[in-house]
Amino acid sequence: QVQLVESGGGLVQPGGSLRLSCVASGFTLDDGAIGWFRQAPGKEREGISCISSRDGDTWYADSVKGRVTISRDNAENTVYLYMNNLKPEDTAVYYCATDLAFRSCSMVITVQDHLEIWGQGTLVTVSS
Repeated sequence: QVQLVESGGGLVQPGGSLRLSCVASGFTLDDGAIGWFRQAPGKEREGISCISSRDGDTWYADSVKGRVTISRDNAENTVYLYMNNLKPEDTAVYYCATDLAFRSCSMVITVQDHLEIWGQGTLVTVSS
């Protein structure tokens, strides 16, 4: 079964850190670029980071650049999203997604509405 499963969300104080995990099964990280997306209440979904499948190129949205690092562990078939200096406006449900037809981040981020594989999401709440 092809799927993605996120974990690592939770309640964190402003300025805190979290590590989100996205575990892939039924395919390998060489098969498709993995994107991280988030959706805050009442807002549109936003692509925030991505790592390409073959060469590991990374991409970050301006809203998180400098505070977020994406990485992958091919042995664990897992992509991580390290988030630092979290702000209340980072509160959202975070999703990882991919499409086995897309190995580049430009495609995953651009056509996010049509990606074939999405995780169930993990909630991040930044509040004091």
